[in-house]
Amino acid sequence: MIKRAQLDDFLVPFVDEGNRKRAKRFALRDSDAGAKPFSAGSKQADRERLSEFAVRLDEMQERLHAQRRERVLLILQGMDTSGKDGTIRAVFHEVDPLGLRIASFKAPTLNEAAHDFLWRIHSQAPEAGELTIFNRSHYEDVLVPRVLGQLSDEETARRYFHIRRFEELLADSGTAILKCFLHISKDEQRARLQSRIDDPTKHWKFDLADLEARSHWDAYQAAYGHALAATSTPWAPWYVIPANSKSHRNLMVAALLLRVFEGLALEYPPAKESLTGITIA
Repeated sequence: MIKRAQLDDFLVPFVDEGNRKRAKRFALRDSDAGAKPFSAGSKQADRERLSEFAVRLDEMQERLHAQRRERVLLILQGMDTSGKDGTIRAVFHEVDPLGLRIASFKAPTLNEAAHDFLWRIHSQAPEAGELTIFNRSHYEDVLVPRVLGQLSDEETARRYFHIRRFEELLADSGTAILKCFLHISKDEQRARLQSRIDDPTKHWKFDLADLEARSHWDAYQAAYGHALAATSTPWAPWYVIPANSKSHRNLMVAALLLRVFEGLALEYPPAKESLTGITIA
């Protein structure tokens, strides 16, 4: 198992609401997207190690679902092509879909936009006994309008305040929250976008809007850095996942999630005395 202290090297410092300067010291540019500190030495070795983690995750998720008391929320954020879909496929390929749910968030519909920005998010929060994965999340409703100049500094700060309180509410209600920013470099994104253009079977994954977003790369990096610094808390921590290497990305997310599960001390429900001695004819 990857040691806790090693994983915490990638933990974004917790926001101190009484000292905003502490949060501002975090800068995403200081994180190396190409790092592979937890790699076992090769892609194949990483996949084998991931399979070991996945089997353990399946066992823990079954206990979570059987117990129907705790909740787990994994939030995946990142630039286009950072691997949110790929992470879900790789990390959860051994996990029983029973009690596992994925929620994806795109641009708000007219009905969603008519409500407060967290309205559509709360209904997708995990139920008791459920592991829910947010493929993008409520952070989209701050990051995108912020980069496009549609949110003032004051409104941005208000939304991050409400996000911290919203996530605190979930945590106080029995939801363990893990937030992972899948960090890739601009060169790696270029290569991944180009591969989608070069392969006709991947054209469905390519959107010209991705190029528009890429043209704002520096602004998005700054916005993400600010978001992570403003909303990493003890009850909902952010981790920066070096994601240029897909196998390393998957391994690290699995290790972090497994640590969350192990911290819940999950057990199967007590055996039913009424079933003792029953023999099926």
